[in-house]
Amino acid sequence: MKPIALVTGSSRGIGRAIALRLAEDGYPIAVNYPPIEEEPTQVVEEIKAKGVECKAFVADVSDSEQVSAMFKAIKEHFGQPVGVLVNNAGITRDTLLMRLKESDWDMVLGINLKGTYLCTKAAIRDMLKTGWGRVISVSSVVGTVIGNPGQTNYAASKAGVKGFTMSLANEVGQKGVTVNAVAPGFIETEMTAKLPEEVKNRMLEATALKRFGKPEDIAEVVAFLASEKAGYITGQLIVVDGGLSV
Repeated sequence: MKPIALVTGSSRGIGRAIALRLAEDGYPIAVNYPPIEEEPTQVVEEIKAKGVECKAFVADVSDSEQVSAMFKAIKEHFGQPVGVLVNNAGITRDTLLMRLKESDWDMVLGINLKGTYLCTKAAIRDMLKTGWGRVISVSSVVGTVIGNPGQTNYAASKAGVKGFTMSLANEVGQKGVTVNAVAPGFIETEMTAKLPEEVKNRMLEATALKRFGKPEDIAEVVAFLASEKAGYITGQLIVVDGGLSV
């Protein structure tokens, strides 16, 4: 039986695509969604239609108590701990630094970076016990390769994910656990749809492939990193941006 795969923030966008792709490879899927959203029953049914077990679990990944309760519930439901963790949950609160509210700084860093820390810490103990595990976090070219005006909070959180990934890889590699990150460029999601047209046009012009990415482009890379084929890859940031950063 394949290990349990938990994809945070998988009710839509990139997370949804990742969950569906991992289901194709036979992983039982734990879908995570935040308390502010309705239970993603449609996503769960789509995953079940691929022949694997799936259940949705609600949790704010920036809240340690909710994260602990989620991991306990996953283990009780599936009968085994999380073996593949995909830290995908992320938000933006864009504005220039001089207008950036402290609450919006805290919220973005809380979900994007603290959430990665909390979920990974909750998953890693069982991975070390079993001697196998995959931690894959979604970073961004914004903050790791290029900057973007109005996204100092988002960039800082995603740069933090890169540093977190490299450091943890050194801590747990000898125990059979790999830790990697994927840095998407401009991917067509609900989040990027809110950007002004001039920003989209500027990014499209700067992208070598002259097209925006799809969530499935990221999902394919995550599926590879979760597989045995990627067993000798750890501590890496894989950029998937269509040439935006070259």
